[in-house]
Amino acid sequence: MTTELRVLDPAEWDDWYANLELAFGGVTESPEERALWRELTEYDRFIGVWDGERAVGTAGAFSFRLSVPGGTVVPAAGVTMVSVAATHRRRGILTSMMRRQLDDVRAWGEPLAVLTASEPEIYGRFGYGVGAYTTRATIDTTRVRLTVPEGADDVTLRQSDPAKAAAACEAVYARLVPGRPGLLARRPGWERLPFLDPPGERGGSSPLQCVLAERGGEVVGYARYTIKPEWSFAGANGSVTLRDLGALDPAAEAALWRFLCSIDLTSSVKIHSRPVDDAWQHLVSDIRRCEPAQRDALHVRLVDVGAALSLRAYQAPVDVVFEVADAFCPWNEGRWRLTVDASGAVRCVRTEDGADLALSVRELGAAYLGGVSLTALAAAGRVRELRPGALTEAAVSFGWPVAPWLPHGF
Repeated sequence: MTTELRVLDPAEWDDWYANLELAFGGVTESPEERALWRELTEYDRFIGVWDGERAVGTAGAFSFRLSVPGGTVVPAAGVTMVSVAATHRRRGILTSMMRRQLDDVRAWGEPLAVLTASEPEIYGRFGYGVGAYTTRATIDTTRVRLTVPEGADDVTLRQSDPAKAAAACEAVYARLVPGRPGLLARRPGWERLPFLDPPGERGGSSPLQCVLAERGGEVVGYARYTIKPEWSFAGANGSVTLRDLGALDPAAEAALWRFLCSIDLTSSVKIHSRPVDDAWQHLVSDIRRCEPAQRDALHVRLVDVGAALSLRAYQAPVDVVFEVADAFCPWNEGRWRLTVDASGAVRCVRTEDGADLALSVRELGAAYLGGVSLTALAAAGRVRELRPGALTEAAVSFGWPVAPWLPHGF
């Protein structure tokens, strides 16, 4: 049978999305969640593969703006909702969608594509590298104490209705975006994502709750969370699940963590996603009792090597020539000279000069946000040093003081 790849028509969305759900196990999402994703769909950027009247492949690319080292927010295609029907695997459908999608992203003039992967091994062959990681943990609040910095006692905490506090929380989040690579400058509609809270998916937990941190009448932080009451013969054993936390200064952040760890009738705080360098790890008295674990979060793909490398800032001056391999997007193949002068001015252009480092576009994607070291990639055999000293020079320049992090999926 022949298949057809085409742009998604709004009239086809329900069938398209139903086949996406089927590919991910067949559980139908709540009407609330489904309605939000339908509203956020950018139809001219979403594609599908049809076998007759059935969608057997799905993929989309949101038009995002992503924070990169230096605080610049750059255009990025947020690759999403990728699936292939179980009946149509190993027929080249995924490859055809990735081919079409990256060609489109290039035509749209977006230098980056980013995604979160259901299975991380899938996307390396299309040039994506893991550029940001996330930490999860469970803080045993019966055994762990928090030491907070000076000023935390000057922060006032106020319980607030999550919907009424939404604008204040979003204003705090917007101020945080330039300071951490990987954060998305949320476009209208995306501020609703943290509020998805279908009753049928709470698993015994409370509805979403919110507390605001204030100083001098100004909101300087927030935490959104749920509480699951549980009881044993020995007494209360409830848990707090953190959904979202943002703060403008260390004192406000510490005050919020102290609050979460001291809620009555609870004995743990469950953290599903926080930056790998998050401050709470240095507030707790016993990190072992928190059982932190890391996993991949944001996968990064440089669609236009020259433009992408020119848009971020660097920690130190550098002059290095990369020999870039990119079989899937051959327009990136070849040698690129990245020059960063003492003033921080950046230039990345094609060159015929001899290469200093050899790597694929996948490694450039991994290192792009400053959280993955080129030295570590070289130790894994994924970067080759062709000029002595070039690896250290490039690794120092590419690094960044703040770890990249993606606060929510898409």
